[in-house]
Amino acid sequence: MTAIELSSGYTISRVIRGGWQLAGGHGAIDREQAVTDLIATFDAGIFTYDCADIYTGVEELIGAARLRLAHERGLDAAARMKVHTKLVPDLERLAGISRDYVRGIVDQSLRRLKTERLDLVQFHWWDYAIAGYVDAMGWLDELRLEGKVRNVGTTNFDTERLGEILAAGVPVVSQQLQYSVLDQRPAGSLAALAREHGMRFLCYGSVAGGFLSERWLGVAEPATPLENRSLVKYKLIIDDFGGWELFQLLLRTLKAVGDRHGVDIATVASAWVLEQPQVAAVIVGARNQAHALANARIMDVALTPDDKTAITAVIGEGPGLEGDVYTLERDRHGRHGSIMHYNLNAGRV
Repeated sequence: MTAIELSSGYTISRVIRGGWQLAGGHGAIDREQAVTDLIATFDAGIFTYDCADIYTGVEELIGAARLRLAHERGLDAAARMKVHTKLVPDLERLAGISRDYVRGIVDQSLRRLKTERLDLVQFHWWDYAIAGYVDAMGWLDELRLEGKVRNVGTTNFDTERLGEILAAGVPVVSQQLQYSVLDQRPAGSLAALAREHGMRFLCYGSVAGGFLSERWLGVAEPATPLENRSLVKYKLIIDDFGGWELFQLLLRTLKAVGDRHGVDIATVASAWVLEQPQVAAVIVGARNQAHALANARIMDVALTPDDKTAITAVIGEGPGLEGDVYTLERDRHGRHGSIMHYNLNAGRV
């Protein structure tokens, strides 16, 4: 349960330490403490990390953690740390994406992460009406063939466009996407495509920005405005899942399952995602060392058939989210898409 081979000879932990909470916009970061916490995650058995070119300062922090590991414990320890980053061109840059642009972002990540080869680069594209995503993935694959990148993946592509990339011969090993007891959009046509091509899912949103926790159990539906954009995003997911009353039933069900296993709601929610077809890992945030230790417990939970039946029954009572992966979020004029930030690299790359 604790590790999985994502590609030939390349193994990751089934829980991945997310880096978004260390990015700019989430409050002041104590750099030394952040590096210490990243190493504590490693010691807890979570040896894979997620970051992105658009996560301000996070690649540098993970690079510093890798250097400290090498200095204090040797190169073998540092080599066990696996780091996944992303390449997310700004919306306003899509029409002009070139081979040199892709190479430049990869070189930037290599410098920030202080490594000679990136373990996995995950590519995102904001607007399918703008051509170029297949070419860009091809240019990224050229860097894999050169040895600068070990594996290539995608982020939030739908079935049709991911199929185009695979048909072009790009060896995509994984897709990062949102997957939770509230949002099963990946379970349909995309899972079938992934199974056909031996591709796996790396899943964020398994605890819905903290909504899937004891904090919200038995609580009245929150009024707007909510305190941050993450809560706004996942409250919309709850609305589409079936509303607050059904969400409370889901929390009660997850709590009952968690009580049987001696874990909390968030751990059960993430363990459920880990057991879905094509899922290799869940990506979770951690604000401190205690959170890292708690997150590691996800890999120890084996849900019983009765647990799964109870959770599936609640999910089946709601209409579920419509469309393919990220279709709602990609509509810049819709409820979900209108809260997204599309040009996070502007002025920094």
